[in-house]
Amino acid sequence: MTNLDALLLKAKHSENPEELLQELRYAILAKGIPANSEGMSELRIYIWLILLQIPPVPTSVYLDLIRQGASPAHAKIQNDTFRTFQGDPLFRRRVTQNSITRVLNAVAWRLNDAHEARVNGWQSPPTLSEFGGSPDTSFMGRTTGTRTDAGGDAEQIGYVQGMNVLCGPFLYASRSEVEAFTGFERLITNELPGYVRGSMEGVHKGLALVDRVLEVVDQKLYAHLMAHNMEAKIYAFASVLTMCACTPPLTEVLKLWDFLFAYGPHLNVLCIVAQLVLIRGEILESQSPNQILRNLPSLNAQKIIGVAMSFAGKIPEDMYAEIINHAK
Repeated sequence: MTNLDALLLKAKHSENPEELLQELRYAILAKGIPANSEGMSELRIYIWLILLQIPPVPTSVYLDLIRQGASPAHAKIQNDTFRTFQGDPLFRRRVTQNSITRVLNAVAWRLNDAHEARVNGWQSPPTLSEFGGSPDTSFMGRTTGTRTDAGGDAEQIGYVQGMNVLCGPFLYASRSEVEAFTGFERLITNELPGYVRGSMEGVHKGLALVDRVLEVVDQKLYAHLMAHNMEAKIYAFASVLTMCACTPPLTEVLKLWDFLFAYGPHLNVLCIVAQLVLIRGEILESQSPNQILRNLPSLNAQKIIGVAMSFAGKIPEDMYAEIINHAK
């Protein structure tokens, strides 16, 4: 039995869940979650759901959403599903396009129902936050749905292109679509609502923070990138939005997400800066850093986490508070 197994058993009878959560976080940081060479783990999805503090969800909730059929965002979802980790044979072998489509449609229905509940004055589900459309960007495209004027009601909820990449790791790590749906919905509604609401203000705040954190922790590298007009919005949009899941390999994404769920998805901002610092020599020597940053090097979760944690004491408290809240 591993330390994590023992902690999970202990949790069933604990009268101090917060203390156990702290032990669980430290165990993940110190030794990680046991997994095979393909990133598969019997414990990972359960630990993710615990760290995201998700209560059990009846299977009937998911099945009821599935029975509604195609959501208003179905066409957009179909256009995205085949691109989800398209180059990863491990993902393709384990996760079908039909699974991705079902989970994304279920979440789209959930968000649509929550929006209608607010508009009509009904009681909306307590776990859901307000969602809106997305900007017209080259990476994301448009959302399904309409938008209201700035002075009107909340913008129409719509499926945001790119949500499929955030959904993928849940489906890969889960034993069922219900688990994947539960974790994914919680992530976007409780942890990252600002990434998929309105004009994605949370993503843009995250991009601005990548620049500001880099200036604090490595002024020389920051100045070099700024001299070449390489603001984070040029190269890091997908990395912010997807919590680095856009960068392979998937097995390292899973390890990075273990850390992010343990200590907060907001720390993805520091992890992106860490990726830059890890290749600072190559960037500083280049007169065309855009060529280097067009595709960030393959993830190495352990190195990224180590460098990101080294930043903690260097960041001013007010900036750190912004990092914590930027995706809300």
